[in-house]
Amino acid sequence: MKAMILAAGRGERLRPLTDTTPKPLLQVGEHRLIEYHLRALKKAGIEDIVINLAWLGEQIESYLGDGSHYGVNIIYSNETGQALETGGGIYKALPLLKDVSDADAPFIVTNADIWTDYDYSSLPTQLTGYAHLVMVDNPPQHPHGDFVLDNGLLKNIEKTKLTFSGIGVYSPSLFSSVTETIFPLAPLLREAMSKELVSGEHYRGQWSDIGTAERLQSLDVCLQGKNNG
Repeated sequence: MKAMILAAGRGERLRPLTDTTPKPLLQVGEHRLIEYHLRALKKAGIEDIVINLAWLGEQIESYLGDGSHYGVNIIYSNETGQALETGGGIYKALPLLKDVSDADAPFIVTNADIWTDYDYSSLPTQLTGYAHLVMVDNPPQHPHGDFVLDNGLLKNIEKTKLTFSGIGVYSPSLFSSVTETIFPLAPLLREAMSKELVSGEHYRGQWSDIGTAERLQSLDVCLQGKNNG
């Protein structure tokens, strides 16, 4: 199984930190944000990883190299010039994510700007639909959530919702109708949900969305405390 780390974002809400350092390379605790994902994916037995690049992407490629330092194989999908949004970024990287022995094999995608202790090995390696998303409790900055989890299926209906963690498993078939190059992922997911083709799970462990300097600092203090405890 292959994985993709979304690392092309500008990180506007983290400026001025991200004016000179790409968000995935910001440090929390002992490591850079993106390193936590590389280590967790390696621990789960996932070694073939695609990373998309846009803003200051050359710094990410220079820092991580080919991934051998982490025991993984990194291939870069360069979006230099204009970030393609989440859906467009995944779509552009599809040729790199497809399994040569099984063109329909699903793949993992995770946001670089989250921190979690989620175990990637618990994700499904096969899908009955088009996607499987990891949902979490709604954080203070996103109190209304994203989607409803109902008997293992995700739905876009008006009930109590959970927040999408940024971790998911996707089938290449989810993108079969795509005709654009720059587009968000959410509309594709909502369409698939309307056909009951998106499963989900509720993760209750540790998870943080590093969207602001305050949340970055809070997580750093927390991790530093664990390392010193």
